[in-house]
Amino acid sequence: MGGNGNQPGGSRLDSVASAVGAVVFAIALGIASVAVPLLMVRADYSAPEIGVLVALSAVAQMGTRMFMGAMMRHLADKLFVVMAAAALAASCVVLIASTSWLVFAVSQLLQGLARAFFWTGTQTHAVRMSSSAVAALARVNFASGAGQIAGPLAAGVLIAHSPDLALWVATATAALGIGSALLLTRLPPFAPRADRESAGRVWRRPSVAVACWAGASAGAWRGLLGSYVPVVLELARHSSTTIGALVSVANGAQVAGSALAGRARGAGVRWSLILGVLASGLGIAAVGPLAASTALVAIGLLVSGIGAGALQTIGPAVATDAVHVEERGEAIASTGTFRAAALLASPFAVAGMVLVMPLGLALLAAGLLITVPALGVGRLRPTSGTP
Repeated sequence: MGGNGNQPGGSRLDSVASAVGAVVFAIALGIASVAVPLLMVRADYSAPEIGVLVALSAVAQMGTRMFMGAMMRHLADKLFVVMAAAALAASCVVLIASTSWLVFAVSQLLQGLARAFFWTGTQTHAVRMSSSAVAALARVNFASGAGQIAGPLAAGVLIAHSPDLALWVATATAALGIGSALLLTRLPPFAPRADRESAGRVWRRPSVAVACWAGASAGAWRGLLGSYVPVVLELARHSSTTIGALVSVANGAQVAGSALAGRARGAGVRWSLILGVLASGLGIAAVGPLAASTALVAIGLLVSGIGAGALQTIGPAVATDAVHVEERGEAIASTGTFRAAALLASPFAVAGMVLVMPLGLALLAAGLLITVPALGVGRLRPTSGTP
């Protein structure tokens, strides 16, 4: 049967396990995405230091994704999901012991590894178990979106009592993901294609390039949401509960954007990519200068979340539909590598800009930079079909 999944006999249990795994992983990651930056602020780290530490997660994620295409030709995709849950739990529990710079660095590296393994492993598995890449990715994103809404909300409440409590809950929740991952259908690793193009060049194909640029904008959006958005809101004197609620607005909008994009067909796919890039960048750019207003920040995060959700679903679907079934893992890993690169670049960019301008203005500039890929995406015309 090769690398193509689509096994109806185990689909029900697999679908439930996949959905539960996506929810619990996203809850744990959502708690960590709010708790860790706020913990850094309370441990008296400066804005540039926070940017560098958060960017380490993207370094690990990008480095891991660069090799995942090759790794998935030797290891089952469910194994990556198991390892992701374990790595995320470890990334949270180490911060309970210490908030030293080295421990923060280790935590962020583990979190980056977990992100790479989970999203590439889960998305690849879902696509292989379904006849429709868009529908499969929409289901995964909807399930994870529910967790991304609940996680920051829980973080705001838990941090109000104790940051350590938030980290313990995130650790326990991530650990639950190990059990659900073990219930996934075991699909064989991808088989190499004797006639396929050179390894590492899948991302150069036009349709995959579209997906990669979409992933870059989505990654930059997520990088800012998980680093400087909580910080700029903390500096604007919002409570931890309010910050958690605002981040949940963005994540909830991402779920809605993903669901809407799942219905895109034909020319709607291209327009979903263009509008998604513009919305994700402009929406989050508004947060910087409008940080004092809860309502206006919520609107900005709502718009940006819808855009990022569209990119998160349409991008990988375009990539997987454009390659051979045995190259789907590599295609998804390629889009994820671009996403991780932008996840790395965005906090670093803001960390550099705050040296010469206020944080709010730096966030505005970074948001505007997110919209630049719309120029390239607009010139490309994604097509569907498996060579």
